[in-house]
Amino acid sequence: MTRPIALVTGASSGIGEHLARQLAARGHDLVLVARDQHRLETLGKELERSHSTKAQVLPADLTDATQLKVVEDRCRDAAAPIDVLVNNAGFGSFGPFPELDLENETREIQLNVTALVRLSHAGASEMVARGRGGILNVSSLAAFQPNPQMAVYGATKAFIVSFTEALHEELKGTGVAVTVLCPGFTRTGFQTAADVPASDLPGFVWQEPGEVAKVGLDALAKNRALAIPGALNKALGGFSIVSPHALTRRIAGVIAKQSR
Repeated sequence: MTRPIALVTGASSGIGEHLARQLAARGHDLVLVARDQHRLETLGKELERSHSTKAQVLPADLTDATQLKVVEDRCRDAAAPIDVLVNNAGFGSFGPFPELDLENETREIQLNVTALVRLSHAGASEMVARGRGGILNVSSLAAFQPNPQMAVYGATKAFIVSFTEALHEELKGTGVAVTVLCPGFTRTGFQTAADVPASDLPGFVWQEPGEVAKVGLDALAKNRALAIPGALNKALGGFSIVSPHALTRRIAGVIAKQSR
């Protein structure tokens, strides 16, 4: 039998790597996408040994239009169709917006939003035509309130939630499942890369990337629109959703000032 194929962006580390590992364990062949070809090849070989998974390595910088087009074309390839598309690639930045590098902020929007939308369009078009498939978009708990000191990052993640929930409703009845995953603080390299001061946070607020990945894939299998891993994150997300934006904005602003 032909194994289903899952394409995972940002697969070289963190949540993306664990999503790839769990998809392999669940019987998928993989298309691994990230900039770091060596890490992708290492992961692919490991998954081939441990799960008999065929792993195609597709190194790409998704902020580059030409390289993004290559991944889009792979999503549209009806000869070897993508059954599960995971849009996980993304990054953040921390600091007062006027002081941040504008080119980097623009790249953040290109990766977190533009690449995700283009790949979702490519994947959904092919999946709807076949009458089956699944799209998992990775957002963040930061999507549910304004984020002073991380204004662009929070805005991109809010876009992902709104876009994905709308797509979930649009594709009901087509056989295509659509889910947005919104993790909180997760033990990956994200905070270090984004220069986010998180080292003093207590241990109970953190989750491991493997448990986050499982929540996302389980929710996609049930075609749930929204997946928030962890009881604490669910409570915080619920508070942010029902509270006035003026309140959550001020709370976030105070926390951001104290962390500087």
